[in-house]
Amino acid sequence: QLPSLLAAATTFSLAHAPASLAADIEKAALFDFNLTLPIIAVEFLFLMFALDKLYYSPLGNFMDERDAAIREKLSSVKDTSGEVKQLEEQAAAVMKAARAEISAALNKMKKETQVEVEEKLAEGRKKIEAELQEALAILDKQKDETIKALDSQIAALSEEIVKKVLPV
Repeated sequence: QLPSLLAAATTFSLAHAPASLAADIEKAALFDFNLTLPIIAVEFLFLMFALDKLYYSPLGNFMDERDAAIREKLSSVKDTSGEVKQLEEQAAAVMKAARAEISAALNKMKKETQVEVEEKLAEGRKKIEAELQEALAILDKQKDETIKALDSQIAALSEEIVKKVLPV
């Protein structure tokens, strides 16, 4: 009831106010309230509604869909992290087995090579020893021949010395 009484009192006082008071009130008015303000308010509300329906709602839906897709991908990545760990463990096991196999193959090759080298060294030693024995045999033979030759010369020289020393 109070607002209706205020409205009635305002209307009455303005209707019975002197003309100079109305002119003073009109000059002192900070805002001029005419039909421009409601039209601008309606335009603003229409623009807000149109932008919401044409721009912000589709953009919001797109962003929500993208966010859901990203969350889904992140959860699938978290789910596959167990698979990745399992695959890493399998890869580590395969690498360990391959390293062990390579190490065994290298050790086998080293042993085979060492045996082969030792065999070749033994063959070389036997060959050198045989050549050495042959050379020693040749030297012994030459020594014996030289001694025999010298023995015959010694006998001849001793006879000659005896003939010169003992006149017979």
